[in-house]
Amino acid sequence: MKIKLGVFFGGRSVEHEVSIITAIQAINKIDEVKYEVVPIYIAKDGRWYTGKMLLDIDIYSDMSLLKRYAKEVTLYNRNGRFLLQNKKGIFKGVVNEIDMAFPIMHGTNGEDGTLQGYLETIGIPYAESNVYASAVGQDKVFMKQIFKESSVNVVKYKWFFDTDYMRDADKIIHDIEKLGYPVIVKPAMLGSSVGITVCHSELELREGIVEAIKYDRKILVEEVVPDLQEVNISVLGNYEHQELSAIEEVITSHEILTYEDKYVGNGKKGSIKTKGMASAGRVIPAKLEKDIEKDIKDQAIKAFRALNSNGVVRIDFLINKKTKEVYVNEVNSIPGSLSFYLWEPTGKEYTSLLEDVINLGIVDYKAKKAKTSTFSNNILEGFSGSKGLKGIKGLKGVKKR
Repeated sequence: MKIKLGVFFGGRSVEHEVSIITAIQAINKIDEVKYEVVPIYIAKDGRWYTGKMLLDIDIYSDMSLLKRYAKEVTLYNRNGRFLLQNKKGIFKGVVNEIDMAFPIMHGTNGEDGTLQGYLETIGIPYAESNVYASAVGQDKVFMKQIFKESSVNVVKYKWFFDTDYMRDADKIIHDIEKLGYPVIVKPAMLGSSVGITVCHSELELREGIVEAIKYDRKILVEEVVPDLQEVNISVLGNYEHQELSAIEEVITSHEILTYEDKYVGNGKKGSIKTKGMASAGRVIPAKLEKDIEKDIKDQAIKAFRALNSNGVVRIDFLINKKTKEVYVNEVNSIPGSLSFYLWEPTGKEYTSLLEDVINLGIVDYKAKKAKTSTFSNNILEGFSGSKGLKGIKGLKGVKKR
C-alpha cells in the first residue's frame, strides 16, 4: 500500500511563488510506486486547498480558477487518522487523508516552524527540520548567536528592532557605522534575497533600513566581506549522521545574489525560472583550495549540528579570497529546489534525495515517540474543588461539581 504523502507549499510569505516552484519540482520526482502525493496548497490568505489540479503549475496563474475547483480543507487527527475535511458546503465531509506531511515552504509561516508546530500538535510525522531548528534557521540573528556559541565563524554584525530605529535612528546609525562601509542590511527572518540592500553611505544605509522594515520587525546589518567568493553546500542527515553534497560557487553580476538572479528569467517581471534555484548561475564544483574546502565542510557539519537540523538543508558561505577566511552566512532549512542540483554531481538523483529526506522524517518521528512526553499520573486526581481552590486569586465563586 502506498504512503499518502501530504506535500505542503505556498503560504503567507513573500517567497510564496518560490515555494510553488520548489514543490512542483519535488512532486514530479517523488517515487510514484511508494507514495501517493496529496498536494496541499496554502494560499496567501492562509486558506488550505487540495486537489489534483494543484499539480499543474499553470493553475497558479489564475487564482480565481484554482479556488473555484480546488477543495478548501482543514487537517485534523481523528483517532490516529489525519484527515483533510472540506470546509465548505452543507456536508463537510472528508476529502482525503494523509499518512505523513512534507512541508516544502520557504520563509515565514512555513519554513519558520509555525507549520511544524501545528503538525507536532496533531501528531503527524513530517519531513525536514523540527520546530526549533526551523525557527532558529529562519531568524538570522538567533542563528548567528548560536553559531558564535558553537565556534562557527560568522561576520561581524549588529541587529535591532524597528521600534529601536523609530525611537533613535541616529544612535542606531552611529552604532552600525562602527562596522565600516559597505554594509548589508537584511530583514532578519526572510530569504530569497528579499528586502536586502548593500549600503555604501549613510544615505544608502537609512534607505536600506527603511526597505528592510517593510518586511520585518527585526533587522540585521552585517559587514560586507571584501574580495568575496560565495559558495554553498548542502547537508543531508540528522544529529547523528550527515552527508555532504558538492560545493557550488554562486555567480552574479550584482553585489549580492538577487531574487531576480534566482527566480526571474532574464531579469524581467513575469518571466519566471520554473527550475528555481537550479537555474541560477553557478560553477559546480567550486574551484577551491583544499584547505578552504575542508574548512567549509567542517563548518557545514558543525552548523548543521548546532541547529539540530534534519533532512536536507543548504548552508551558504562567504569567503574572503585574499585572507582565506571562511564565514557561515546562513542555513536554509528548506532550501530552494531542495538543493537537488548539488547532490546530482555526487551520484544521488533527486528521487533518491527525496526518499532519504522522507525516511529521515520517519526516523525522527519514531525517535520522538520513544521519548517520554507525558506522565500517566494525574496530579489533579482527587482534587477537591472548594477546598483546593482556597487562596487562588480570581477563582472565587467557582462551584464544586
